[in-house]
Amino acid sequence: MVGEPARRNNGSVTSTTQFVVPDRHSAGRARQARLFLAVAALVMLTGFGIAWSLIQVLGWPDKPAELRLPRAFLASTLLLGAGSLALHRAGHWVAREKQRAFRGWLSAALLLGTLFLGVQSYGLLSLVPAARSMEEASLGVKTPVLMIAGLHAMHFFIATLFVAFVATRTVADRYDHEYHWGVTFCAWFWHALGVAWLAILTVFAIAM
Repeated sequence: MVGEPARRNNGSVTSTTQFVVPDRHSAGRARQARLFLAVAALVMLTGFGIAWSLIQVLGWPDKPAELRLPRAFLASTLLLGAGSLALHRAGHWVAREKQRAFRGWLSAALLLGTLFLGVQSYGLLSLVPAARSMEEASLGVKTPVLMIAGLHAMHFFIATLFVAFVATRTVADRYDHEYHWGVTFCAWFWHALGVAWLAILTVFAIAM
């Protein structure tokens, strides 16, 4: 909204107001939206592809009667920690206007997040019981552990989409040493999920 003074014929001064309407359907923003949808679809398809490949190579995960920590969770924990480091480094370099290093670490975080989704999905399959009774569903420890781990995976999927969104905005040169709040918030969101995952692993240890 822009206000400009205007004079009438009698010499009095009035104020005129002009409303500037942003072009929400500009070519640049539409291109960014299409790029984000493409990257998000690629992340989902790649994550499912990794889980399917693990099933084809390693077979369906074992489903023991007692609760055991899936081996896939050990690999996904390492991927989660590496992604947290990658986002931290991305925030470090963008604050110093090192665009090449920033984009490299951001791309690494997106790749690690995609790998995490695939490996974590494979690990969650081992927690799904082949058959369960009503008593086991209500009193067993597998059901709440599976629910907590599944909720964490859902939130991490959102975090990976967040990284994809930041990456598409980076293509448009959105972040620099003066403005990189989106990168910082994305990194802290990832870190928080990492802390939550460590708490879930603690619950695993107690339940086992």
